[in-house]
Amino acid sequence: MVKRYFIWLSYDGTNYHGWQVQPNGISVQGELQRVLSTLLRQEISITGAGRTDAGVHARVMAAHFDFEGEIDCKQLAYKMNRMLAADIVIDRIEEVAPELHARFSATERTYHYYIHTRKDPFLRHYSCEIHYPLDFEKMNEAGRILTTYEDFGAFCKAHSDVKTTLCHVTRAEWIQTGETTWYFVITANRFLRNMVRAVVGTLVDVGRGRLTIEDFRKVIEGKKRTDAGDSMPGNALFLEDVRY
Repeated sequence: MVKRYFIWLSYDGTNYHGWQVQPNGISVQGELQRVLSTLLRQEISITGAGRTDAGVHARVMAAHFDFEGEIDCKQLAYKMNRMLAADIVIDRIEEVAPELHARFSATERTYHYYIHTRKDPFLRHYSCEIHYPLDFEKMNEAGRILTTYEDFGAFCKAHSDVKTTLCHVTRAEWIQTGETTWYFVITANRFLRNMVRAVVGTLVDVGRGRLTIEDFRKVIEGKKRTDAGDSMPGNALFLEDVRY
């Protein structure tokens, strides 16, 4: 009987061309499938809760695969961790209901984007250095506006193959963690390709005074990617949580 299993994992995306299998690059999905197929002695394909871009990290990621037969989940997780590189860690594997889908059953996803406003050799790999003063109060005012809209076409990567640009954002705010360190937390039922990095880039434009709050509204309502801010570097972005 075919059973469905969920893998809960975390990874440092620095050395990967993103989550999704790439023809010419190493990917997190590809590495998991390679190790699973070796251990279970048959071709295994997995489906993730989302598709992080090149260099993006995940503190929590879920993926599912189907397998005919019993699996010792604890033992499989142990063996996978032995075979995988140190930058991918399997937290646990569990059998789930056959209709549970890693991508489509997820009800909520949360991302964090980290920035620091003073040069720091120890933050540069996982945080984006910003050299100009930012008005975080204004950025938070703009962030709250995101929760009042549903169509985020303005922040979707151009030519993305998406059926809908509708998302339900429930939280979007900047949180200070130190004198010069902040992170942006955003939670939604789903995210568009490149959406978080484009949102952060546009909020930074608000913080710099390049856009007013009214301009920010117009960017959202215009639904044109060219009106929004730059896409921020991927190394400072973390998929923080996935809920079912």
